Amino acid sequence: MTVPAARTTGATALLVTPLSTEQDIFALRRHAKAVASAVRLEDREQVRLATAVSELGRDLLRPSSMTAVFSLQQEPPALRTLLQWRDDRAPSRESLTAIIRLLPQTRYEPAPGEPGHSGGGRIEIVCAIPELAARDLKIEQVLALLESDGPASAIDDLQAQSRDLINALQEAHAQRDELERLNEELTETNAGVMALYAELSVEHKDVVERFGQEHELALALQRTFLPATLPRTPGVELAVRYLPAAATTEIGGDFYEAVTTRQGLLLAVGDVVGHSLQAAMVMGEIRHALRAYAAQDHPPHVLLEHLDRLLRLHQPGWTATVCIVLVDPGNARLHIANAGHLPPLLTAAGGTPRYLTEHGPLLGLGLPQPAAVSHPVEPGSRLLMITDGLIETRDSDLRDRMELLRAAVADGAAEPETLCGELVDAFGGEADDDIIVFTARLQPPEAPSQPGFD
Repeated sequence: MTVPAARTTGATALLVTPLSTEQDIFALRRHAKAVASAVRLEDREQVRLATAVSELGRDLLRPSSMTAVFSLQQEPPALRTLLQWRDDRAPSRESLTAIIRLLPQTRYEPAPGEPGHSGGGRIEIVCAIPELAARDLKIEQVLALLESDGPASAIDDLQAQSRDLINALQEAHAQRDELERLNEELTETNAGVMALYAELSVEHKDVVERFGQEHELALALQRTFLPATLPRTPGVELAVRYLPAAATTEIGGDFYEAVTTRQGLLLAVGDVVGHSLQAAMVMGEIRHALRAYAAQDHPPHVLLEHLDRLLRLHQPGWTATVCIVLVDPGNARLHIANAGHLPPLLTAAGGTPRYLTEHGPLLGLGLPQPAAVSHPVEPGSRLLMITDGLIETRDSDLRDRMELLRAAVADGAAEPETLCGELVDAFGGEADDDIIVFTARLQPPEAPSQPGFD
């Protein structure tokens, strides 16, 4: 049943559902789907939540009542689902493990037994609401949507569950078709790259026998995987430096990307784990796939999930770190999702640089990525993204080097091109790995953007 809006612990209760019969489980699934839709969770998150609470409800079902409470949290925007009971029931390890894998922000708290009290427990699931979806979300609108959702019969609930299953299968088929199409494009790209490598090898057969010339040939090949230009985007000024490692013939998997989308300017920096021609080819596949997926206007964390699936299907055993930042200059926001990469450094105009430390697991492991996190920015703010070759050395602690980088940025130039050069001069001489330094500065609306490239 729908309850009046009442704020408790920073949240507004939206819906309370009692559970004591099998029919209640079907109603719980329907209510979870309705609430998740009303607060604008993505379709996939709606199905995940509905599946999670119905499975938990079925696992915990007893004749004595259990209660599910759905609440809307304002800051940060999230849907909180609480299942609570007051007897000695407990979720099975298998069920709880499966739910946590499906929705990582799930917490189980058994209540301690007391004299005259048979125990109890609670399970809370938190689903972050994407910043763009939560921007104009009103409590009154959510409650009105839920109140308009009339009662349903058992047949209605079964049909709704069947529709969810059909939609999930259709999505899986669509993703399979998309991956097959993308795989064809990647295969064609790889064939062209290998043909180029073979051609260069034949043309330079007399020089690749020597160490130095072979390294230059490998670097020429690696550069074919990187962007030739940076996009010109109103309100954003870009600059980049790429320096290959100077003392090895093996090429690495460092890459960067900048793509203009309908939602803003998408920036990415990543690193395939390993050094070899194959690592560079995997890097090329990831970058090519990122551009293709970005054209579909997915949020950053969904892009990471797509790249993770691609890597596991087509390059099993390989892992990569990737940080994606969606720059939305019109709304003065940055939306960040980070899969195990070094954190970007954000400097407000006239402010102190700070690392944006939100992160998720590496790509290639099949683990869920947390939702993108939004940060406000203002004209003059600067964003710095790097690969570890800039600051990582064998004899230094990485945290100390990150603090040195923060200090260098605080004292450095505001202009992106100049700042890139200063950082390479300050840190690049000690590097034995590839280096990428990627900077962006938000400009006032009237100032034209002047992308830089080196």
